Amino acid sequence: MAFLGKEIRMKRLLNPKSGKLLAITVDHSIARGIQTGLIPIQKTIDAIAAAKPDAMTMHKGIAESCFWPHAGKTSLILKCSSFSPYQPGYDTWVTDVEEAVRMGADAASMGCIVGGDVQPEQLRQLGQMSKQASSFGMPLVAHIYARGNLIDKKDVYNWKNVAYAVRAGAELGVDIIKTSYTGSPDTFAKVCEACPGRVVAAGGEVGNKIEDYMQMTRDLMDCGAAGVTYGRFVWEYHDITSLVKALGYIIHQNKSVKETMEYLADLEAKNKKNKK
Repeated sequence: MAFLGKEIRMKRLLNPKSGKLLAITVDHSIARGIQTGLIPIQKTIDAIAAAKPDAMTMHKGIAESCFWPHAGKTSLILKCSSFSPYQPGYDTWVTDVEEAVRMGADAASMGCIVGGDVQPEQLRQLGQMSKQASSFGMPLVAHIYARGNLIDKKDVYNWKNVAYAVRAGAELGVDIIKTSYTGSPDTFAKVCEACPGRVVAAGGEVGNKIEDYMQMTRDLMDCGAAGVTYGRFVWEYHDITSLVKALGYIIHQNKSVKETMEYLADLEAKNKKNKK
């Protein structure tokens, strides 16, 4: 039987209407270098939170500085590891589950890169984090990608490699596994089938238009994904709040791409009118 604390946190984390997860990540700067969409970070977090996503993922310093106004309004997922521009294939610990508990987070999150020379250490860390999370009744989210140095770049999105990545997370007790979209609903359905846990998709780079991301989101909902955890394309958009609301429209209200794009256009028009 699951710990009561874990069940309570999972209920807060997942949307009560759909049971899906719409999470927005703002943990990129330490991993990928300075991101203009995250400057100033408070403004970006406020714009995301105004749309009431189910959760936001960030590191502890940013949470301590910027998340106060949104406490209790959206769930906090505390990122407990990171890679860097200098070591892109290695996620290292930066905090632990105990600190996530102290900060009132509803989940702890760890990155893990498989398919490379550092996979043994990455899996060891993830297994330790899983033990910590279980001890504290804390849901564990893992960002697991099959992009280690032993995998050819053309095979990073191969469904078998992605399925291996998510299954590794499930084997180690991860509750929600974020991974790369494989490019089609048919292949991602195979990824979901390979994992007894909840699988969510990262945004990645699927196209140059918002319609492309909406179509991916619709496809993910149709093929069995448990939700999404999007980042860059959301906070690089000119109207962050409207876009997050539109993503919720397609994920939690089961709308079509056409309906969602019309909804987004209406939201943007209203915002533009209100600013005049």
